[in-house]
Amino acid sequence: MAQVIEWKDPGPGDVVWKYPDEQITWGAQLIVKEFEAAVFFRDGKAYDVLGAGRHTLTTLNLPLLTGILSRIAGYRETPFKATVIFISTRVFAGKYGARAQTTELAPLQFFGTFWFKVESPQLFVMEVVGGQNAYSTEDVNSYLRGYINEKLIDELSRYDLLTVFTKLDETSISSKNAIIDAFKRIGLDLSDLRFEGIDTTPEYRDRLFWLKQTHAADEVLRMETVKEAAKELGKSSGAALGTGMVLIPQIMTPTGPAPTPAAALVICPKCTARVPATSKFCPECGASLSAPTGTIKCPKCGHPALETAKFCPECGQELKE
Repeated sequence: MAQVIEWKDPGPGDVVWKYPDEQITWGAQLIVKEFEAAVFFRDGKAYDVLGAGRHTLTTLNLPLLTGILSRIAGYRETPFKATVIFISTRVFAGKYGARAQTTELAPLQFFGTFWFKVESPQLFVMEVVGGQNAYSTEDVNSYLRGYINEKLIDELSRYDLLTVFTKLDETSISSKNAIIDAFKRIGLDLSDLRFEGIDTTPEYRDRLFWLKQTHAADEVLRMETVKEAAKELGKSSGAALGTGMVLIPQIMTPTGPAPTPAAALVICPKCTARVPATSKFCPECGASLSAPTGTIKCPKCGHPALETAKFCPECGQELKE
């Protein structure tokens, strides 16, 4: 009876299955169902790929494998050694989730779902199944979860905390594009990727409403990040000096030009122009600012106030009845 090679009763979530017998006979019957592909793998390399149908294995439909066997000797000998790996080409869903850091070193936690299918069975077997010894669906899912987490950690590290939270759609599109390119290199097509949860620590969450509103807020966050970094570095003996000398200067480097401090201003009592508080005379009308015209003294505290004022700006005494 001819050898029959078939993936029997695959589950709806099964991505890959390895035929257990590596001794393959010429003339064997290979049965490949719809949405499946059979890849012949030997010596760390994927060779011929057969699609849906019933195939009688000959040197004609296994030309790549026949070529390597002919160089070894006895390519018509039967049985010959090869691993038959079945790949499902349906769309599958996978989960991801990890911890990352933003450009300010603010901690992030994220998780979500991605959908994918095997676009190139030969490349997928080379890079993932055979290349990573992921011969089961569980192994494949574990590898892809780690693979996508690594790419997302790199991608999210390019953004600041406020952008991640307030422009999540933009961040998702950028992350998805990065994963699409990475998946193509291992024979996969990324159908979709969605963030289902993203968070930071309570400390950073409380600051999120004012973060990046002013440069001063950015400086406060940077200073507190330095403190936290120093605290973490201090937990490892001998690590604080060597790491801190590199880490802290990077944190302390401003992300933009330092703002010019706003000068204190007073209003000229004569022409109402805004005048620097250090001026003795109004540059607009020449009125004296040290003893301005049009002022009265508070009967209670003696502080000068405009004639039009109803209450003393110093003590609150009513000036006019």
